[in-house]
Amino acid sequence: MTGRTDARTHGRTEAHVRMAVNGEPVSVHFDGAKTLLEVLREDLQLTGTKHGCELGECGACTVLLDGKPVLSCLVLGLECEGAEVTTVEGLADGPTLHPLQEAFAEKGAAQCGYCTPAMLLTAKALLDANPSPTRGEIAEALSGTLCRCTGYQQIFEAVEAAANDGRTDAQTHGRTAAAPGAQARDGTEARQ
Repeated sequence: MTGRTDARTHGRTEAHVRMAVNGEPVSVHFDGAKTLLEVLREDLQLTGTKHGCELGECGACTVLLDGKPVLSCLVLGLECEGAEVTTVEGLADGPTLHPLQEAFAEKGAAQCGYCTPAMLLTAKALLDANPSPTRGEIAEALSGTLCRCTGYQQIFEAVEAAANDGRTDAQTHGRTAAAPGAQARDGTEARQ
């Protein structure tokens, strides 16, 4: 990170940070006082990350920073030099939805959609660390993100479905299709 103060910035420190965002290297110049949330939305035009309370209380701004969920409203952009940032825009693989995105759609886990990016990213981090979480572990992991629409039931069910169907990143990369009639871990027929 480089910083400088000069007359052109009216006494503010300009920052220049190199990081990877959704797997792509980026180099971005911005006001050094900006949060990661502001850099993502305003400078990189990645608006899937939501402005919520901007106090770190609602969780709507959650992104993954080096694979861990963080509240981007509490992280300064200049702290992200050399980091890997994943936003909801980085979940899908082109037109192919991430397994969690599929499960959220199937289970009706997104209503207004405001908390959905944060829920998806937090659930991704959970399933990357623990591919078979209990309902309690899912609830604990997602407890930092408020949802005012769903009552959480469908969200928990979607995360469980993605885990039970073996649809986590670690399990789907390089996975071959299940044979017809194959059984999933929960005893139901595996998805084709």
